Amino acid sequence: MAMASVSSKMKWMSVRTWTKVGLVLLIAFIVFLAKLETCTTSLDGCMKMGEVMSNQADGLNGQQRHEDCMTILSEMEERHRTETSVLKQQIAELKAELTKYGDGMQPLDEPSRQKKLILGESMDNKKFEEAQTLQKTIIQQVAKIDSQKSVKDEYDVNPFSSMSSKYIYTLGESLRHKPALHPRSDQKEDLVESVFFAVETLNKKKTNQHKFAVENFVDGIFRTDFTIGTYYNMVFRHPDTNYYYTVQLARPFAPLQKVKTQVIDSSKISINFIMPLKGRLDKFKTFLERFKKVAIDSNIEVFLTVVYFGRDGLTEIKTLLHSLTTRFAFRNFKLVSLDREFSRGLGLQEGVASWEGSNVLLFFCDVDIAFTTDFLEHCRYYTIPGQTVYYPVVFSLYNPDIVYQGQDQRPSEEDQLKITKETGFWRDFGFGMTCQYRSDFLNIGGFNTNIQGWGMEDVELYRRYLQSHLKVIRVPDNGIFHTYHPKDCPTTLSPEQYRMCIGSKALGEASHAMMGRLAFKETINMTLFNMGKSKLNVHYRKKHEDDDEED
Repeated sequence: MAMASVSSKMKWMSVRTWTKVGLVLLIAFIVFLAKLETCTTSLDGCMKMGEVMSNQADGLNGQQRHEDCMTILSEMEERHRTETSVLKQQIAELKAELTKYGDGMQPLDEPSRQKKLILGESMDNKKFEEAQTLQKTIIQQVAKIDSQKSVKDEYDVNPFSSMSSKYIYTLGESLRHKPALHPRSDQKEDLVESVFFAVETLNKKKTNQHKFAVENFVDGIFRTDFTIGTYYNMVFRHPDTNYYYTVQLARPFAPLQKVKTQVIDSSKISINFIMPLKGRLDKFKTFLERFKKVAIDSNIEVFLTVVYFGRDGLTEIKTLLHSLTTRFAFRNFKLVSLDREFSRGLGLQEGVASWEGSNVLLFFCDVDIAFTTDFLEHCRYYTIPGQTVYYPVVFSLYNPDIVYQGQDQRPSEEDQLKITKETGFWRDFGFGMTCQYRSDFLNIGGFNTNIQGWGMEDVELYRRYLQSHLKVIRVPDNGIFHTYHPKDCPTTLSPEQYRMCIGSKALGEASHAMMGRLAFKETINMTLFNMGKSKLNVHYRKKHEDDDEED
């Protein structure tokens, strides 16, 4: 951008320079012609004066010849003055024309050369100030990145992650829940660049006679402070001496920059809930109560499309849907009936196809989902047609029979919607709940309807979005919950589907700590009983000892 500005300025200065040179040469040429004409006229006048003086030499005296000569000179001077005045006027007009021509060569969006010069200087000053500010900030960030900051306690520590040539070892949460991970593509690019930069740094030292290579990298540690940047400490082994060389690097964060601002009127965006369903009438009743309370009572523009599989329970589903009209005057719903085996992908595909209106925001929803008005707003303003699709990470609630065992009264369902490590977990392996516009869904090709049974259809669609030009917004959303229900994993599933189902079932019962307490329940109870009995015995012996002393 700066180079383009300099090039434009140099081009404009070249045009102005040649215009000035042309003007000077033209004026010089005109003056030369004027001088030449003056000299010629003077020569003619002198010749005439010589003729007069020669013709009258005999008949006139000296006084008469002097007067005649002065008269001729006076006439010549007057004529020269007139011609000079005319030439000055012509030169002034020529200057005006040249100036007008030069101004006309400026870009159309700049009214005058003076304005361009002033604007250019101010822009250059602004860029120079921004560059100075950026350089100053980077220097400050580099100075802070290796410093030690005091923290409140052990929970406030920002631990390092370690790396080898193949793996990253981190304490952070990860989708695969593994202690050793292959780096993501962005992490890999960052770390590879850091290793190569460290190699170049080592090879710049004149004392190193033998060049380092990537193969000499041993391991390293790195850590990101979100207020400063990323710090790296890379360790290399010298190819000959076996000495270790460490290179400390920093990738400081730059100051915040505005990317884009948008105004979104979410009140005019309607959400079409599409729900595939088979049986589970009690869960559907609970869902409708929640749907009425959160969406209908809040006057949020919503539409409900239920795709029901089979005939068993179809009449009850129709009755429940029509109760929305009789009880709440809500008519924005549709029932699509499919008399075949349940397939979530096919059900969602049929629900999308049943929509007869214009482009609409879709929310693919299961009957076990609980949501808040905040989530519906997230769905609206994070999803933009042709630009973004929203894939929230759902908070999955554990089995309430385990979570709230031992309590006199179980909390209401609404009070159970709490995000803690004892009540549930982020279902970061689930991609079924998503918000996307109908046009984007159709353009991406929709679901693979050949997939039967549980899972995989949502993962396959998600991967296609990841490989498209659309931005996928994947983030934990505190307004959407997956309520607990027993999970059945039939043996008719494919091996990959069965493993996913069993994994989901194992994670969905309770936290690791609570499952441990259940596994060792008898041992814990017996130990506590013995500890309590022991305390009672100690108290009994101490009481009797005190009584004996009193006696």
